[in-house]
Amino acid sequence: MDQFVIEGRAPIKGTLTPSGNKNAAFPAIAAALLTDQPVRLDNLPDIADVRTMLALVEGLGVEVQRHDRHAVTLHARRLAGRAPDADLLGRLRGGLVLLGPLVARLGEARMASAGGDQIGRRRIDTHVLGLEALGARVDGATLRADTLRGADILLDEASVTATENVVMAASVARGTTVIRNAACEPHVQDTCRLLVAMGARIDGIGSNLLRVHGVERLGGATFRLGPDFMEVGSFLALAAATGGEVTIRDAGVEDLRMTLHVFGRLGVQTRVEGDDLILPGGQSLAVVSDLGGAIPKIDDGPWPAFPADLMSVALVTATQAGGTMLFHEKMYESRLFFVDRLIGMGARIVLCDPHRALVHGPTRLRGEPLGIPSPDIRAGIALVIAALCAEGRTVIRSVEQIDRGYEDIETKLQSLGAAIQRQRG
Repeated sequence: MDQFVIEGRAPIKGTLTPSGNKNAAFPAIAAALLTDQPVRLDNLPDIADVRTMLALVEGLGVEVQRHDRHAVTLHARRLAGRAPDADLLGRLRGGLVLLGPLVARLGEARMASAGGDQIGRRRIDTHVLGLEALGARVDGATLRADTLRGADILLDEASVTATENVVMAASVARGTTVIRNAACEPHVQDTCRLLVAMGARIDGIGSNLLRVHGVERLGGATFRLGPDFMEVGSFLALAAATGGEVTIRDAGVEDLRMTLHVFGRLGVQTRVEGDDLILPGGQSLAVVSDLGGAIPKIDDGPWPAFPADLMSVALVTATQAGGTMLFHEKMYESRLFFVDRLIGMGARIVLCDPHRALVHGPTRLRGEPLGIPSPDIRAGIALVIAALCAEGRTVIRSVEQIDRGYEDIETKLQSLGAAIQRQRG
């Protein structure tokens, strides 16, 4: 297995452009199964999870034409299977979005356990309940449907992938579907816009109430994915925590309002020029207390709240800001366990329970030359940021976890002046 060797406290300065949205790639690839016409996707991130997703649909009979690292045409003129490869599906959570298109196109989808980050229980009940409301029925590990019909659906949680599954299936169901408590993250919006480009009729894109007017069939389309706002947030955290400066081109600033607000509570100052985000260097970070001097809290939630996937990097940033901040991770009961590694590097953090951590900064972090593992994608990039802040050398193992979500991460960091090298295991 590969590892990163990082020398901390190198000056960070430069300009970069984020990759396409990782979480938009999975449903976009899945949506191509809804039509027998070609669907071209541009600005796909060239990361391990996307390559696995492409292999999944190839295994189902989809013709995959790769134009370059970031562009692909998918042609599902015929599908050869109803069961995604269990081994491949076990590598990523995003493969679950194949359920809706397979049920809609073939009338059957066989379910298997999806993989992904080990950050706590991740239920699929909402997927099944939403598809059942459209007329699918569960038969053991198989979903079947003779005909999908529109329905008025209240999702029991604002699940991103469940919303994507239901909206894709509803696009070709008979009649109108109303999806209440729908997730409305940027990648859900991208999914809806791609479906519209394919001929779907969807009202309310960007809100938590979607109306989907089913059409008889969908056609081909060309679609460009938006920037990955998780990657943008990660580089924002990197520059802020290290005292560096960075310009992020084509950052998708319209999707960064809550992210910039939350980082502003840690004293991070930014400015926007067009669609570029600029973080000036030499900032002295300080936590902004709540009214009356109370200890402030950063918590996550469904869009447009602060994204759960940015909690880890915001927490590392807080170790470099003067003052005390409480982090409340509401969604996953294992995401915060990585803070033990930060405590070992000298961070002053109290893990109150699986969902809450109290951070007091600033702390001069120490390197970990004996090595620390990367437990998941987001904790992995957070540990990279901590290592770049720290005095001395840090070795981060299991970096294939980071590779699942970040394209050419060491190359991008090196372009900013970071002292990071990949060593082959």
